[in-house]
Amino acid sequence: MNVIRLAEIRDVPLSVDEVLVAVADSGAGGTAMFVGTVRDEDHRRAVTGLGYTAHPQAADRLRVVMEKIVAEYDVRAIAAVHRVGDLAVGDLAVVVAAACPHRDQAFEACRALIDDLKAEVPIWKHQVFADGGDEWVGIG
Repeated sequence: MNVIRLAEIRDVPLSVDEVLVAVADSGAGGTAMFVGTVRDEDHRRAVTGLGYTAHPQAADRLRVVMEKIVAEYDVRAIAAVHRVGDLAVGDLAVVVAAACPHRDQAFEACRALIDDLKAEVPIWKHQVFADGGDEWVGIG
């Protein structure tokens, strides 16, 4: 059985429903999901939009992160998609989910998945602010 059901970096809008369907599993008693959206402010500065850029090996790194989660948690199914390109306020930037036999396991696996994705997958965010400034996040 393939536990990693969806692992992609895309330049098209993301779907919460697609991720939820991907992790559906009759042995899972709990499914936890995290949906990251573009917010309209960061550090008290108004955000007008942002862009995500991914390293060519980002998809490979995403799979490595997911394999680590599968090895560390009792996961029945796991999925992650991250958007690249220009996004507007309110757009979905990332959707991850973990389905496990029990809810506490699902919460833990989902939290580890989004945290490790953000820490280890080379995807960078370029925020544009209403005051004319901009900022790169995740480089360094």
